Amino acid sequence: MNAKIDWKYPEPRKGLAGAWDKFIGPGATVTEQLLVIIPSAVFSLFIVAHAYISQIGWSISQCIIAALLAFDIGGGVTANATSSAKRWYHRSGQGFKQHFGFIALHVFHIFLVAWLFRDFDITFLSVIYLYLLTSAGLVLLVPLYIQRSVALLLTCGAIVLSQFIVLPTNGLQWFVPFLFIKLLVSLLVWEEPYAE
Repeated sequence: MNAKIDWKYPEPRKGLAGAWDKFIGPGATVTEQLLVIIPSAVFSLFIVAHAYISQIGWSISQCIIAALLAFDIGGGVTANATSSAKRWYHRSGQGFKQHFGFIALHVFHIFLVAWLFRDFDITFLSVIYLYLLTSAGLVLLVPLYIQRSVALLLTCGAIVLSQFIVLPTNGLQWFVPFLFIKLLVSLLVWEEPYAE
């Protein structure tokens, strides 16, 4: 296979289009954009439908937040792994500080789940967030040749942690595994961006 590596990216557009470019990477192909939008929308609808059919008892606001989390995290799994995102998030000037800072912002996601779906479960919030920060630091600091393996190992650890230690959130059993796949495996792992 002769794959061409291409680190060049266009400047982000202005306005809302530019915000989208900065989210998924400027110059994202139609295929890459569809790989982000369609699964995100389908997953969001599935989560709300599942909650309704399973009679979990979520309020309207919980359904909206769950759908938004599913859209962001589900879409982020594919978005962060595209070549356009790799070009953008691993461009010159994006190092440990920027990547770790981006990961740290996801405390908001964990807080929402702890607050709205786990009766403000401080243990869940603390354990998952500290494990996320520790894992992100390790992935960013290990040598490149083992970075992917370490990211996958730590993601497996997060799955075990969420299923057996802090226990899953009803209706959001996917939350911790998807969050770690999105951030550790899809985002942080440095990979070559291939041309179309």
